[in-house]
Amino acid sequence: MQMSKIEKFNTERTAYNEILAKYANRNQKTFFGLDAKTYEANGALNKKTKELLGFVASLVLRCDDCILYHVIECHKAGVTSEELSEAVSIGMLVGGSITIPHIRRAMAVWDAELASTAAK
Repeated sequence: MQMSKIEKFNTERTAYNEILAKYANRNQKTFFGLDAKTYEANGALNKKTKELLGFVASLVLRCDDCILYHVIECHKAGVTSEELSEAVSIGMLVGGSITIPHIRRAMAVWDAELASTAAK
């Protein structure tokens, strides 16, 4: 059975993170820890809002790995399709038409996430 794009991404990300951790120096480890804590901890912004912000920033920067990660995390955080659609509109407005191919891929992953949840 072939892995879904999401499964493949998660498997590769885990493997690459293990290799990265093997060689990371103190500064890199500090940065990675800060990144994880920023998105996990509820402060003035909740996780759902933070993931939407991460998604829009990644979309504007056109980082497919980051977009994919944040789409998955948005789904886990309870973001609705309508909320994601508004976030896409902001990313498209800020980033311009060059974001459209990235949006297509992001929405395909979103659709797959919804389908996998409905199948459970």
